[in-house]
Amino acid sequence: MIKFNVPAVAGKEKNYLKMVLRSKLFAGDNEFTKKCCSWLQTRLGCFKVLLTPSCTHALEMSAILSDIQPGDEVIMPSFTFVSTANAFLLRGAKIVFVDIRPDTQNIDEKLIEDAITERTKCIVVVHYAGVAAEMDAILSIAKRYSLVVVEDAAQAILSSYKGKPLGTFGQMGCLSFHETKNIHCGEGGAILLGDPELSERAEIIREKGTNRSCFFRGQVDKYSWVDIGSSYLLGELSAAFLYAQMEMAERIVQNRMCNWNHYYDGLAEMEQRGFLERPVIPDECIQNGHLFYIKAKSLAERTALIDYLAEKGIMTVFHYVPLHSSKAGQLYTCFHGEDRHTTDISERLLRLPLYYQLPRDRIEYIVEAVRQFYLNN
Repeated sequence: MIKFNVPAVAGKEKNYLKMVLRSKLFAGDNEFTKKCCSWLQTRLGCFKVLLTPSCTHALEMSAILSDIQPGDEVIMPSFTFVSTANAFLLRGAKIVFVDIRPDTQNIDEKLIEDAITERTKCIVVVHYAGVAAEMDAILSIAKRYSLVVVEDAAQAILSSYKGKPLGTFGQMGCLSFHETKNIHCGEGGAILLGDPELSERAEIIREKGTNRSCFFRGQVDKYSWVDIGSSYLLGELSAAFLYAQMEMAERIVQNRMCNWNHYYDGLAEMEQRGFLERPVIPDECIQNGHLFYIKAKSLAERTALIDYLAEKGIMTVFHYVPLHSSKAGQLYTCFHGEDRHTTDISERLLRLPLYYQLPRDRIEYIVEAVRQFYLNN
């Protein structure tokens, strides 16, 4: 069986884990945590980075930092992971979904303005597959209506829009280091901050609402409870594993992009003959090879293709079930406007295996299996 994902172990993970074990400093904000934050701040060019136990936690921090109050409205796409909505729902927000673009699966920037009301507080952008949403238009709308922009850049490490790294456009950006991501530590995340005032409060929220970080820097004589918060620190063992991945990040992305391009070129004929659709990457976007998908013509065709590939020993998966169609979505959210693309694409999109050092001959085998499915049917 060709697995859908194999988490990368790329460099000095074992050595760095042994260093932490010898140090006996296992809590967060020690040597490797600081190395990871420094790497991200330098590589992405943002003011402050804080590691978190997951991207979900980073999104929850973003909701607190956005000052979401009960009844505030937050606009986002329904084609996303549940954490994107849950983080703001937990603060009492009303989630307002709008449709996605049929090319990139990102929020349709042309539909956002019509969904804005006097209660709208925030726009949450999801960069699907590491491909940027149309940030110029979104930032312009946010500025016009004085809205907070949060980027769910879970899949977008080292991707960019017009030369600027994703996660650094809005007031806050959120990254994931889950084992399915390009670089990982099993479970992990980060919040990216561009504003010193937000950064100071983020440190407090992350430390259970205390000014503990200020105390360790000698800025206060003792630390105390000064704000709301929770325990949002990543442990040092996870940070050590993650730093080894960061040292290899460029090589990992380069390898994944080679694999992505091999799929893209190999399936060109199938798209030209009208059998399927390949990903669309706008000219202003540089992506990171996070995932490769195709779009079948219908749910029935996709189901048949999944079954066919499974018989050939190839594991494939579909992606998000639209949040607005779920049980919780029907209770806590609303969809503004017409759902022209969200559900349709959700039912047709199929992800193919893609991971670091996926052998080239396996990609060729998968491409040929997809080709034979369509030619035989």
